[in-house]
This record gives sequence, structure tokens and C-alpha cells, in this order.
Amino acid sequence: MSRTVAVVGTGVIGAAWTACFLAAGLDVVATDPADGAEARLRASLEETLDIASELSGRTVTERGSLRFVDSVVEAARHTTFVQESGPERLDLKGALLAEIDAAAAPGVIIASSTSGLEPSVLQRFCSVDPGRVIVGHPFDPAHIIPLVEVVPGGSTTAECAEEALAFYRGIGKKPVLVKAEIPGHLTNRLQAALWREAYSLVDRGVATVADIDTAISHGPGLRWAIIGPLTAQHLSGGEGGMRHLLEHLGPPTQKWMDDLGEPQLTDALANKLVTGMDDEMVGIDRTALVADRDRLLVDIMRLKRSARHLP
Repeated sequence: MSRTVAVVGTGVIGAAWTACFLAAGLDVVATDPADGAEARLRASLEETLDIASELSGRTVTERGSLRFVDSVVEAARHTTFVQESGPERLDLKGALLAEIDAAAAPGVIIASSTSGLEPSVLQRFCSVDPGRVIVGHPFDPAHIIPLVEVVPGGSTTAECAEEALAFYRGIGKKPVLVKAEIPGHLTNRLQAALWREAYSLVDRGVATVADIDTAISHGPGLRWAIIGPLTAQHLSGGEGGMRHLLEHLGPPTQKWMDDLGEPQLTDALANKLVTGMDDEMVGIDRTALVADRDRLLVDIMRLKRSARHLP
């Protein structure tokens, strides 16, 4: 596995990646042009590195080292994997990737953390080796959540994609290969489907924001954290599994899907959602909420790792 990696862009996602890499024992060369970026990165690591190391199973002495440099060229030149986490703007990201591509050594994979841009579009900005530019999309909080979506572009070889998958597995992540380029990749599209209906239910006055959160977090969300929605369906079918379930619940399920809303995110709907969220957060300390979330995520992951029969 690569020993030294570059992190280009050290905002929320880049800082979380840095924690992951250091906790996995990799040395990191980081860069970000924003004023005060290094200080913010080091402050973020004070909050995230211990929990990332706990997940990795490594001690403090087994962590990698961090070096912050002034330029993209210096960060990318002597590293063996690059994780780009610049702003989610095509013009800025494209220029950044072009600079990385020009500086990185031959064969070095350049993974973009983009949450929705397609890798073939990003590859067009790179003239040295566009095929090595792929998507490596994490999920917040990225120093804890193991999922990474690996999306090859049109110029990417199967070998390059497999190398990226192996790299992420090597640092304890759970990568999935997205086999087609579509806006939002895979998981954001699944989330958007749920958000769409949640927004519609709020808009129609069927349920409050708080009740929708409760319905998921204290209902199917508990199952999904362990086995995923399709396996949950399969188990609900008993001995007959998914086939039995679809034979009996397929027709009503189709009716439910046909009745799903198609909301437009107007200012009025946005205000309903914001007001509903403000109501739900009354009396809740955000910092304490995040701390509880992160600790429970770690506990869930530890329990999942101890299970022997999960898919």
C-alpha cells in the first residue's frame, strides 16, 4: 500500500481524509491555499485523529506523519496517491486536477472527493494521464464512515480502478465500484430518493420534520445500518426471501411508488423544512449532538466488525 499520500484541499472533507490516512499509518503531504488552512487542519485533527485511530486499531506511535506545504506541485510531486478535495465547482476543480496531473509521477492515482461531478468530465482537464483521474467519494463524517464510492472515468482502465479499490480497502474503508457515470454517483441518488419523499410529506402536511427523522432513525434506519435496504427486504420474506416478498408485497409496493411525490424545492418548501428543523433542534446542543453521533457510529462499526455473517 502507498506509504505517502497527498491531500489537496483541507476543508471539512480533506481534513477528514487526512485523519484517515494518518490513522492508517500513512504519511500525508497536505496543501490548501486558504489563509489559516494549516492551523485549521491541525485543530481539526485534534478532534478527529483519536477516533480515527481507534477505528484503525493503531497506536499513537503507529500513526503517519503530517507535512503541510505551500503548493499543489510540492504536495503531488513525491507522493504515491493523491486525494483531491477542492471546492465543488467544475472550473476550480478542473484547474486543480490539471495542476496535480502535471506534477504527479507516472502511475499515481488521482482521486477526487467530488460528490456529484462525473470523472470523464474531470479527465478532460488533464493532459498527462487523464485515465488515472477517478472519483473517490467519501461520506460525512469521513474520518468515521467507511464507505467510499470509486467511479472510473471513460479513460480509466480496470487495473487502475482495482488499484484504487485496493488502496481504500488497505486503510480500512469499504469501497464500492460504481460501474456507470451518473450525476450524484450511487449513494447520493439513493439519499435523494428518500429526501424527495420526505420533502413531499412535509410539503403536504403529512408529517413534521421531527416525525420523519424519528420514523427513519428509530425504524428502518436501524436495520439499514446493519444489512442495507434490499437485504432487509430479503429477510422480511422469510424462508422464501426476496422472491416471496415481491410476490406478496410487490403490487402494493408498486402502488406506493406510483404515489410518491414530486416536490419542487421552492422557497416556500425550503422555509417549511428549515422551520421544521429549527423546531426539532430546540434545546439540543449541536456540538453534543455531533459527539453523540460520532461515538454511536464508532460503536455500531465495532459491533458490525464482530459479526460473522453480515453480507
